[in-house]
Amino acid sequence: MYKLTFICLLLSLLCKSQQNEFDKYGPFGTKVFTDLKTALEIEKNVYKMDLSYQKLDPKLYAKLGKLKDLQALKLSGNEINTFPPNFGDLYNLLYFASYNNEFKSLPTDFRKLSNLNYFELFGSKIDSIPSDIAYLSRLKTLKISATNDTLKIPSTLKYLKNLKDVTIENCVLDSFPKEIFKIPNLVFLNLTNTNLFYITRHFERFINLEVLILDSNELQNLPFEIYKAKKLRFLSVKNNHLQKMPDTICQLENLTVLDVKGNGFSKTYIEELKALLPGCEIRY
Repeated sequence: MYKLTFICLLLSLLCKSQQNEFDKYGPFGTKVFTDLKTALEIEKNVYKMDLSYQKLDPKLYAKLGKLKDLQALKLSGNEINTFPPNFGDLYNLLYFASYNNEFKSLPTDFRKLSNLNYFELFGSKIDSIPSDIAYLSRLKTLKISATNDTLKIPSTLKYLKNLKDVTIENCVLDSFPKEIFKIPNLVFLNLTNTNLFYITRHFERFINLEVLILDSNELQNLPFEIYKAKKLRFLSVKNNHLQKMPDTICQLENLTVLDVKGNGFSKTYIEELKALLPGCEIRY
């Protein structure tokens, strides 16, 4: 029963990108506004807004900051590349996601969004996360993917004590993202296709980490110290250049799934892994 429960939880975590996180935010049953003009006319008690696939009137877009009750905002394919003035005035915002809008930088008043829980950018053109992100003390989920550029990670990420879920995909990290590995309470970490050549030895920092995804990178080995991430349940290292896994992996007593597809491990070595991890599903 326990294992079945965990598998259900794990599938839920891995499929987060396919779930509608937007629905989880804002007052239950509240109206979702899909027209910016109408929302601005009402202004108060506008809690949720989905402006996906609309070309926005620049004059109306510039007034977005007036919707001070807004808690959830989704943008997608709006042909915009800058944030409106006074975006930080949306201080009640809990959820923000943008898909396929080519933002080149985050708003200068980003720090004012101190209530933000969920922040996602897909298909933007930003090349750095500002150090001001440290002011988002309630941030739980950070997702940045498909920037088609290098991405600089600030040292201030380590101050986000509520941050539990970090996904960075299809970006070229400008250097080893050591700051990500200093985030104290991470549960879910996905660094897929980020040009990683090596990984930190400091797995003792991952006292809460349960899911680690390092797919499609340039890794040739994993550190001996991986066993120190005692709560790790799911580990995926697909499509790297690994020769073998560290023997200490056998000390990960909670590991339920290990995915090593695309590393060219021999059948003999797969059998060795199965012997090392008798209670773990090995995917190869």
